[in-house]
Amino acid sequence: MNTASFRPAPDKKLSAFRLILFLGLVSLFGDIVYEGARSVNGPYLEVLAANAAVVGFVAGAGEFIGYALRLLTGYLSDRTRSYWVSVFIGYGLLASVPLLSLTGAWQTAAVLILMERIGKAVRSPGRDTLISHAGAQVGTGLSFGLHEALDQLGALSGPLIFTLFFALTVKGAAGVQSYRHAYSLLWIPFALVVFLLIAAFLKFPRSDKLDPAGSNNPVPEKLTGVFWLYTVFIFFVACGFANFLLISFHFKAARMFNDAQIPLLYALAMGVDGIAALSIGKAYDLMKKKRGNMNAGLELLVVIPFLSALIPAMAFAGNSAVALAGMCVWGVVMGVHETIMRSAIADITPLQKRGLGYGIFNTSYGLAMLVGASLQGLLYMHSVKLMLVFTTIAQAAALVIFIMLKIRINGKREHGGFKPTVA
Repeated sequence: MNTASFRPAPDKKLSAFRLILFLGLVSLFGDIVYEGARSVNGPYLEVLAANAAVVGFVAGAGEFIGYALRLLTGYLSDRTRSYWVSVFIGYGLLASVPLLSLTGAWQTAAVLILMERIGKAVRSPGRDTLISHAGAQVGTGLSFGLHEALDQLGALSGPLIFTLFFALTVKGAAGVQSYRHAYSLLWIPFALVVFLLIAAFLKFPRSDKLDPAGSNNPVPEKLTGVFWLYTVFIFFVACGFANFLLISFHFKAARMFNDAQIPLLYALAMGVDGIAALSIGKAYDLMKKKRGNMNAGLELLVVIPFLSALIPAMAFAGNSAVALAGMCVWGVVMGVHETIMRSAIADITPLQKRGLGYGIFNTSYGLAMLVGASLQGLLYMHSVKLMLVFTTIAQAAALVIFIMLKIRINGKREHGGFKPTVA
């Protein structure tokens, strides 16, 4: 056994699982709020007379804001170590979602949708750093996989609330008032988010004590070439990734699915996401341990460009059965995005730069979402085929970068690699 390896104490391991559970429950109810809304935001904007270009821009701008601001919030979280403060502020901005029940113009709705994304940007670096502290005890892949599974339980439940509401209360096409009433239901899970967050903070005010802080984890003191190649790879993957806001807009505009079915499809994708996250997270940890290389788990990402290229081809094919299958693929890809992509940052960045690492990574991801979703919306208005060509080119570029990343990872392994800090 390598003397640099880290074997967690039983009490710390239990505390780590409890922290993940608390944060997972916070995310569960938080996802009921914002993922429930995201499942119908596209159709709601269509009802409010927004066009596809507007929807694409709102989708892209929302993702860009939600990720780009993490560069600043991640930097500040590293400088101040005030991870819990950012988490509280970020989740507090979730109030913008039930406030959609008071809107009547697409401009106002768009602002509130963007506010929710700002909240996501504020809380995510701090929250992910808290989870990475627990990951030092139980494995980063398992930590983020378990958190994502709980997170996706909420993401599954939120859309189902809208599905049941529309199925039980709406005859025919849903109008503005129906959407307002549905959004107002989200005040309840928002209150639970606040309650659970307070309980989590009182229980674990110093989560950093769970992390051996790098003394036993030989991660370099600066951001490495693997980190930068990984970030570029994710940029192209995200640029060619089909945003559900535009997908759901298409489902509504093309009359492929009714108002109750669209959030149900999103719920299905979230369920697939949650199931995939656990298995992918565990596989990520096992690959690191088997190879004796902290970067080895990144090789699992090879399937993402291929699967991502399939999604728009299936979702916009005009066939309901194919679109349904496409949403399942969309869920698998999202499971990888939320598990391996977040886990890897904890493994390839030093603890003192982890918030910055998450910030840089998420800024690149958000910029890609802005560029990708905006172009997809514009191309969609002219030709779905042109949109498919764009997404395919983006994923092909991602595959080229992945090959370069794999060469770099193999080079590290040949020179000894790293010893993973998992039990």
